[in-house]
Amino acid sequence: MKRLLLLPALLLGTASFASDAKYEISPMIGYDMVEGNVGIKGDDHFLGGLELQYNYKDSKIAPEISVLYSPNADYDGSGDTSITRTLLNGVYSFDKIGDITPFAKAGLGYEFVGTEVKNYNEDGLVLDAGAGVKVPFAKSWAFKAEALYLAKVSSAHNDNADNNLIAMVGLTYSFGAKAEEAPKEEPKVQEVVEEVAVVAVVAPEVDSDGDGIYDKLDKCPNTPANTTVNAEGCPVSMDDDHDGVLNADDICPNTPAGEAVNSDGCPATVALNINFENNSAAIKADSNARLDKYADFLKKHTNYSAKIVGYTDSRGSESYNKKLSQRRATAVMRALVARGVNPEQLSAVGMGEANPVADNSTAEGRAQNRRIEAELTRK
Repeated sequence: MKRLLLLPALLLGTASFASDAKYEISPMIGYDMVEGNVGIKGDDHFLGGLELQYNYKDSKIAPEISVLYSPNADYDGSGDTSITRTLLNGVYSFDKIGDITPFAKAGLGYEFVGTEVKNYNEDGLVLDAGAGVKVPFAKSWAFKAEALYLAKVSSAHNDNADNNLIAMVGLTYSFGAKAEEAPKEEPKVQEVVEEVAVVAVVAPEVDSDGDGIYDKLDKCPNTPANTTVNAEGCPVSMDDDHDGVLNADDICPNTPAGEAVNSDGCPATVALNINFENNSAAIKADSNARLDKYADFLKKHTNYSAKIVGYTDSRGSESYNKKLSQRRATAVMRALVARGVNPEQLSAVGMGEANPVADNSTAEGRAQNRRIEAELTRK
């Protein structure tokens, strides 16, 4: 059994194309190569067709109705039959190649056989797909050529599809201009000029404090001369944390007041506020947020190294407290490495019970002394 499954490959792009006309009508003539099991003499016959396409504005796909008619298809034995096919397709037009417009189409329809032959050639549902080109030669006229594959599903041949390959040529006439968008109204320049002139006469602009903001917009009308102001005429702080480093250069913008800082606005020693239980080097869960924040700083500013310094309260022997404080500093250093900090930026040292920041005679004071500090050094 023959298989006529060859289709032209015209998939040349995906940009949209829309005809300038709303309607296209195409009278066509062609040749049908038929699968041999339907009993058509020579497995071929001529046909004619008429195709009507409707083009939507700015749409890639246009609906098309096609009627294909073969008045005389001879059977192998005797007699002949007419064959009428009515198809509804979606037509996709691609970008033009020069003046040529390629297109592809697919859809379904129905085939009516004038003289049916039981189990050979019967009425049935048709599925179709094809491709072609349009070549204009006048303002509203184009030459059209296409190839179309049809598969008819009927009760004949154990419900197997009967295959057809059709080649057609014809002319396309385009008509019916699409509606165009209304032109945008140009601004009335003269009216705008007149309005500005009226405002200038009624309310002349005044800047009493000379800060560059007119009085009617100035919410701080008595700003001292040479003060930097915002859009509302109010002074703008150039050093929000008052550490002597301008905001634009300050990478540690929330330094506590009065603390000594380097040229980047960062303090030499930072209290990480990480405290420990008595006789423990385990970091408590409520310290995770502070560790995350400090790790982010060190990952962002790799030109800094940090010495992690551990402390204890005064209870216990001095030698034991020295070792305990070292374990605490090492635990914090490892926690920072686990958060992505380069180990080469870090070191750890235990200072034992030295340098208390609170009274060791109270529980509250001892809790504050069981702490971690970090000493920043710029490379």
